[in-house]
Amino acid sequence: MKTMIVLAMHGAPPLDFPPADLEEFMSLESRMRHLREAGRAVIGRRHAELENKIRNWPRTPLNDPFHAGSQTLAVELRRASGRRVILGFNEFCAPSLDQALDLAAGQGAEKILVVTPMMTRGGGHAESEIPAAVESARARHPKEKYIYAWPFRASDVAAFLVSQLNKFADAPARTGRI
Repeated sequence: MKTMIVLAMHGAPPLDFPPADLEEFMSLESRMRHLREAGRAVIGRRHAELENKIRNWPRTPLNDPFHAGSQTLAVELRRASGRRVILGFNEFCAPSLDQALDLAAGQGAEKILVVTPMMTRGGGHAESEIPAAVESARARHPKEKYIYAWPFRASDVAAFLVSQLNKFADAPARTGRI
């Protein structure tokens, strides 16, 4: 059985994205959450244009260090797991999580493991948006098996954090970078 991993990341606006466009996008995003369906249709086209523009803005490590860090994490996850990893973003970056889930199915994956580095319960992305995207992908691709490998046990997260803290505990004072 061919298994792939979809790494679900948050996403961030690029630092050089036009501020007026970002402000308009965020305003429309907020308004769309509070409008009824008819009201959303009125501003939906402009929202979609801006979302497309921000998601497809050219990314570099300088203008989007989060995107670059996400790519590095995907490479390391592939190295550690031995499986193909497809990166998908909840917002601001391409590909979207939906696109990444479809890409995995389109590349012949029979089992698609979805994971996020969002470690604690209670966040909207990890608790609601990612599971909704997985359910939607299951409906679009009923032959593939999608598994959302979340939530993490608090004891596992604590053990990971302790291992990180131990790298710094006996080291001389420094900036906190390894």
